[in-house]
Amino acid sequence: MKNVIKKLSLALMAVFALSFTSIEGEKKEINTKESKVEWKGYKVTGFHEGTIAVKSGALEFDGEKLVGGSFVIDMTSLVSTDLEGEYKGKLEGHLKSDDFFGVEKFATSTLTFKTVTPKGKNSYEVVGDLTVKGITKPVTFDFSVYGSKATASLKIDRTKYNVKYGSASFFDGLKDKAIYDEFDILVDLKF
Repeated sequence: MKNVIKKLSLALMAVFALSFTSIEGEKKEINTKESKVEWKGYKVTGFHEGTIAVKSGALEFDGEKLVGGSFVIDMTSLVSTDLEGEYKGKLEGHLKSDDFFGVEKFATSTLTFKTVTPKGKNSYEVVGDLTVKGITKPVTFDFSVYGSKATASLKIDRTKYNVKYGSASFFDGLKDKAIYDEFDILVDLKF
C-alpha cells in the first residue's frame, strides 16, 4: 500500500509540475492593429516612404527563446506618407501597378522564418523565405524581441522579385530618373 501511495504522489507531483511548464513551440499572434511596417525607397533625386499593413502573423517561442515566425503582408494597403494630394495618389497607384508590385494579382506577400540563431540577449539572426509577386527568395536580417514587442530592419533588392521599373541595373540612360534596386523595411511588431 505504501508503494501505491508513493507512486500516486510522484505522479501527482509530476502532473502539477508539468502544468506550470511552458509549452514548447508556443505561438504568439501578432496584433495587426498595433504593429507597424514602414518602407523607404530611394531614387537618384531623393526618396519616398510610407507604410504597409501586416494582414496576419505569429511568432513561435520555446520558453522565452524565439524559434520561428511567419507573416502575411497586405500589399493593397501600401501607402505613401511623404506626399499629399494628387502626387500621393499617383505614386500609390504606380507602386500598386504591374510596373512595381502588381497588387491586383498579388494582393499579399509572405515571410516565413527558416532558421533563427541567437546573437545575444533578445537578439537573433533570422534567415527567411520572402515571397513577393509569387517569387520566393531567401532574406537574412536581425530581429530583436523585448517583452511583447519585436523589431526588425530589412534591406530588400526589389529586382529579385521582378520589380525592375526604373532600375539602372536593367535600363540604360535613366540618369536622374533611376530608382535604386534596394529599399528598406522597418518593422515594429506587438503581440
